Amino acid sequence: MNAKKMAAHVGNKVTPQLEKVLGMPQVQNSAGGFVFAVDNWKRLERFLILGTEGGTYYVGERPLTKDNAQAVLACLAENPVRTISTIVEISDSGRAPKNGPAILALILAAKSGHGTLALAALSKVCRIGTHLFEAAEYVKALGGWGSATRRAFGKWYLDRKIDSLAMQLIKYQQREGWSHRDILRKAHPGTDELDRKALFTWAAMTAKERNKAAESAPHSHPLVAAFHAAKSLTKKENLPELCKLITTHGLPHECVPNEMKQYPEVWEAMLPSMGLMACLRNLAKMTSVGLLVPLGSNNSEVIKKLSNVEEMKKARVHPMAILVGLRTYELGHGIKGKLTWTPVPQIIECLNDAFYSAFDAVEPSGKATMVAVDCSGSMSAPSSIPELSCREGAAAMAMVTVRTEPNSMAVGFSTTQGGAFGGKWGGGDPGLMPINLTKSMRITDAVQEAAEVPFGGTDCSLPMRIALKKKIPAEVFHVITDNETWAGPIHPFQALREYREKTGIPAKLVVVAMTATEFTIADPSDSGMLDVVGFDSSVPPVMADFARG
Repeated sequence: MNAKKMAAHVGNKVTPQLEKVLGMPQVQNSAGGFVFAVDNWKRLERFLILGTEGGTYYVGERPLTKDNAQAVLACLAENPVRTISTIVEISDSGRAPKNGPAILALILAAKSGHGTLALAALSKVCRIGTHLFEAAEYVKALGGWGSATRRAFGKWYLDRKIDSLAMQLIKYQQREGWSHRDILRKAHPGTDELDRKALFTWAAMTAKERNKAAESAPHSHPLVAAFHAAKSLTKKENLPELCKLITTHGLPHECVPNEMKQYPEVWEAMLPSMGLMACLRNLAKMTSVGLLVPLGSNNSEVIKKLSNVEEMKKARVHPMAILVGLRTYELGHGIKGKLTWTPVPQIIECLNDAFYSAFDAVEPSGKATMVAVDCSGSMSAPSSIPELSCREGAAAMAMVTVRTEPNSMAVGFSTTQGGAFGGKWGGGDPGLMPINLTKSMRITDAVQEAAEVPFGGTDCSLPMRIALKKKIPAEVFHVITDNETWAGPIHPFQALREYREKTGIPAKLVVVAMTATEFTIADPSDSGMLDVVGFDSSVPPVMADFARG
């Protein structure tokens, strides 16, 4: 064998992705390709933001969750203060679409030798009753109710102001198989405050006992008394009385009899005190009953709520929750088709703007940016938000860049012309095709545009290779992917090196991970590559800062 041939076998400039690059610390991903492994701290971030619900295309939910739990434990072993601070920061700042992973990670910390530190943060991570019930389920699964855990859960009830506690007790009565009665009977919080003691007594009763007590006399707290009074108002002639209760006490929709939710007057009474997430989730219902109609007087109240950027951030309304709400509302009917409505155009436009506003403010980098959306077969798997596939979520993240960067273009991993597609591996020969994403495009149209790209095998080297071939002067590449690359004749980091060498452009690569696995195509030894977490509402400005250098 001659030297040239031998050198080709061992060289680290061009290596098929199904082979490990000689001398590089690579691991094999779930698709069989070789990539790099992120450290436990990046894995922690991915888990907290992306979660593991539904698993990935290759890995089931159970093994993926257990794998991420091990990463959480590894971080705790290395630096418990940093780990718990990260959990609290990501949860409290609203960077993640769902709070469940942060709750699980916190209880893991509490049950692995860091109870004092973790349980002190319980109220910051578990902000509402639903969160507390979820935490209770994790406590049950991870070792049970020790005295420190009981005190921490009891403190959750003791630290709340009386009116806030009353609202929690009537609004979030039961979730995850747990109720306030269950937790109070575990925690036994003691208090000398008569008002608080009365609320605890009421919450610890069975439903039958509560109703009997309400028949004898109204509860001492006006909100609980209003809750009981509202339960009996189930006929149309009761509308004035029910609406007065709602407006006087700010009763949430969870406390309103279902029979009365067909009347627009009831929703009109609830609207002023309605929280932002409740407003978003009930847009379809409010439209279907006739509260929200084209040119209607109530539209402005909804638009005012959904346009308030500061309040959105305070309420931790995540951009992806807005996207899901927008897609549902635009549809005009429920999943099973029972509820139908005619969407109000101004509300659709408001939601579209709210999606971008929910991300942290971004100063454009001004760099020539190629945004590559992984539209391969594995990206058709559900994301941590069941209503969105990883591919659809990737398209949404791409649009944030397209709207921000004046000199950008979007492409999608696809099949080459004439290639077959379908099947487990996506099928067909990998290729790129332009995705028509424009600044003026509605976010739901952008998601649909990416969904229609015919998918091929995953080759994350394509953006750099095609840019080199087509002489595209990209300064930054964004690859939004699950990192399950395998199909290319060259590794992505090798393709970037080649692009830099042949064009003279010191191009950078930002890898946006869409799943909570350990894999990344970014070479950790290359300062011109950055790994970030998809769906993280704080990521766009980080990407722009990295591009600027």
